[in-house]
Amino acid sequence: MRKFFKKLYKLIDALIIVPISRLIYNIQKIFKKNSGFLDKLLNKSNFLIFLSLALAILLFLLVDSKAISFVKDEAEVISNVPVNIKYNQEAYVIEGAPSSVNIMISGRKSDIYLAKQLGEYEVTLDLTEYKASDSAYKVYFTYTKSINNLKYNLDPSYVSIMIKNKVSSVSSVTYELINQDKLDSKLSVKSVGLSKSEVVVKGSESALKKIAWIKALVDLSNPDFTEAGSYDIDNILLVAYDNSGKILNDIEIVPSTLSATVVLDSYSQSIPIEVKTTGTLVSGKSIAKILINNSTDYSITVYGNEEEISKISSIPVTINVDGFGTDNAKNYNVTLTKPSGVRYMSASSINISLTFGTEEQKTVEITNISKKNLGNNLNANIISDSAISVTCKGVSSVLDKIEPENINAYVDLSGLGVGDHEVEVKIDNTNPLVTYAVSSTIKVRIS
Repeated sequence: MRKFFKKLYKLIDALIIVPISRLIYNIQKIFKKNSGFLDKLLNKSNFLIFLSLALAILLFLLVDSKAISFVKDEAEVISNVPVNIKYNQEAYVIEGAPSSVNIMISGRKSDIYLAKQLGEYEVTLDLTEYKASDSAYKVYFTYTKSINNLKYNLDPSYVSIMIKNKVSSVSSVTYELINQDKLDSKLSVKSVGLSKSEVVVKGSESALKKIAWIKALVDLSNPDFTEAGSYDIDNILLVAYDNSGKILNDIEIVPSTLSATVVLDSYSQSIPIEVKTTGTLVSGKSIAKILINNSTDYSITVYGNEEEISKISSIPVTINVDGFGTDNAKNYNVTLTKPSGVRYMSASSINISLTFGTEEQKTVEITNISKKNLGNNLNANIISDSAISVTCKGVSSVLDKIEPENINAYVDLSGLGVGDHEVEVKIDNTNPLVTYAVSSTIKVRIS
């Protein structure tokens, strides 16, 4: 270790100490040689004057070009500073007062930085000495300065406000379901029972006149809503709306929240698919069979509100058959449209397979003809021979199953008044495997 440190000392001495010592020595020799010259030069008054002038010009150019800045002012905007409004909240309503203002501070950069770090901005609108009036008041904001050396400017610096007497009334409450898309699609809301049916609303007389509804916002994104059952929910927010559906923010609702019991259901029903066709097959061809997902009796399960789903008798699907029939079969992949009131369907798409066959005809005599769209306080009677011939077209296996009572014939009497009328007979056809044609008309007397 001793030998190591001796070698290290010699190395430092040779590489650092000796070269630095030589440099200092040579500089001293140079200054000693020229010391007489410098002394003479500095003792001359003209030299000092010119040197001072040159340094002054240099300093002026540096400052003028902003290369040197002794004092630098900056400005910065503090946005959305809350406004503290002081007034008698039990007696008055304030209209036109902003909830926040902007403050522009300017001064030295260091002071601005310190003010931002302190963050002590308090803006006040003091209305404690003001009374209700039909005319507007022009009121200036007051504010505190965290750094006295800074300049503060408010935007806006004042505001025109209206002070009105606060009145109250009682209003009924209904509920509104929000975030319905967040609820499990197999669940639906069966009922909602609010803890109160009426609340007290407070505000100016003109503001209360704008109220169209008071609604409790029932949030269906509640993580507790996982299965059918009854749930008790607290702190449901109440909101006032005008006739256009806009929220009224200047209304005070007492209480501001309610409780509710939400009953969730999981109602489902099996509904058949009804296939409808557009277009015309090639001459001499008819549809012999329709298979939906390889089944002649296919239906899907739908979930939703029981009242709305009970109105759905089928889910219609329309396919275009124009020009088909030369091949023995045709396949379609169809996306199902969700009917109104349905939240979930067991299938979103289906495969439809059509089989074609040779078209044949069959004539059926019918006498049962119904009447539709008859005007109020009118009666209609068929005065001609009510038996008419209906031509049925389809493949033989389908035509063999057709009976007169299966054909829904009717006459449309919309727009017809008292008197005798020649009316076309129409067929309400829900079977895509058959085409019906009626060549004759009947006479109807309306009285």
